[in-house]
Amino acid sequence: MSVEDLNAEAWTVYGQRQLSHGYMPPVPERLEWTPWEGVGPGAEILGDVSGQRVLDIGSGPGHHAVHLARTHDARVTAIELSVTQHQRAIGTHAGTPGVRFVHGDVIDHLRTAQPFDAAYAIGSLAFTDPHRSLPALRDGLRPGAPLVLSLLHTDLHGRGPSTTVAPREQMILLRDNPPLATQMWVLAPRLWEDLLTGHGFRVEAIDLLRPSDENENNSVNPVVQQLIRARRLPDRPAPASGRPARISSRPRTPRPPAPHAAIGVGAIVLGDQGLLLGRHRHGTLELPGGTVEAGESLEETVIRELAEETGLIARPDDVTLLGTLLDHVGDVVRVSVGAIVNAWRGEPFTRPDESVGDWAWYPLDQLPDDLFVCSAQILTAWRPDLPIDHTPAHFTPYDRRTAPSGDV
Repeated sequence: MSVEDLNAEAWTVYGQRQLSHGYMPPVPERLEWTPWEGVGPGAEILGDVSGQRVLDIGSGPGHHAVHLARTHDARVTAIELSVTQHQRAIGTHAGTPGVRFVHGDVIDHLRTAQPFDAAYAIGSLAFTDPHRSLPALRDGLRPGAPLVLSLLHTDLHGRGPSTTVAPREQMILLRDNPPLATQMWVLAPRLWEDLLTGHGFRVEAIDLLRPSDENENNSVNPVVQQLIRARRLPDRPAPASGRPARISSRPRTPRPPAPHAAIGVGAIVLGDQGLLLGRHRHGTLELPGGTVEAGESLEETVIRELAEETGLIARPDDVTLLGTLLDHVGDVVRVSVGAIVNAWRGEPFTRPDESVGDWAWYPLDQLPDDLFVCSAQILTAWRPDLPIDHTPAHFTPYDRRTAPSGDV
């Protein structure tokens, strides 16, 4: 059984238990993003939703959707995958003006729906692989639309978020019933920010919300919720006649690197089918490469990283170093060295223990969006004519006879 099928089954059992108990949460007087009443902001962070088409992702018994329709005059599509949760919603709120209750998968629904003006998920998006949900939401929201997510940060056991994009076991608790095992993507805020940025959103704020003294004794309840406010980025304008379209690139995170990770390499591998790029677990596309380890030459780093990430084998004589790129994020100076791999043996394949995989060849005149900025800088240092947007960097070539220094 897949992770998402397991989660759907758990929520179906949960909904059936609540139906058996005859319990329905009341429609709140304000939109609550956490389990604790009055903690954090309300519906105002969605902006003015009067008359707007709003998507409630994983709407459960529907009480939040009804609040938005009644109090804020929104036109809400409340979509829920669990049939029993959907039954709870329509059993109480069917016919509510301004609310449409839909039983189904949100990703499938977004493929055919008209783009929404806003979307939100209260505790629900973490049950779906973000590499599936975020591209669907990006395509299913109009440019500039807000996306607000309430997500688990620290659980009842005091266990904090993960720093890798992988699900882990979490329990759904219901009084007087056995807990239900699920798999959730409980991710660190910076990782959510990287994922959202890599899939076409701008993150405007991430807040950590805790129960207030009036709600819970914080020494007893360690639970912390994340509240993420993001906005769907505008589409790139169509290129002017005769001019190539600009290719976007994702900026680095502003956090300082580990001491050993201050210098890295990126390898340009150009074959008959095009340029070799892989997809990072954060969603960006990038050249083979990585950080220089103690005692390595730059050529040795290129050869090692190429073999570790792609399985391709090269020799020192096959590597030509291009030069050094210097830029900064905040007060942290970053150093990247570009290289060309002129010959290699083997075919690229995904290595299961590496953070970059799904290697593919891209023609230079059909490069994709979402290039990692280091790779974007290396490519334009090598070929200034490539129409790639990125933050500037100072390039110093190793062979001054063939390439000028300066900003790229």
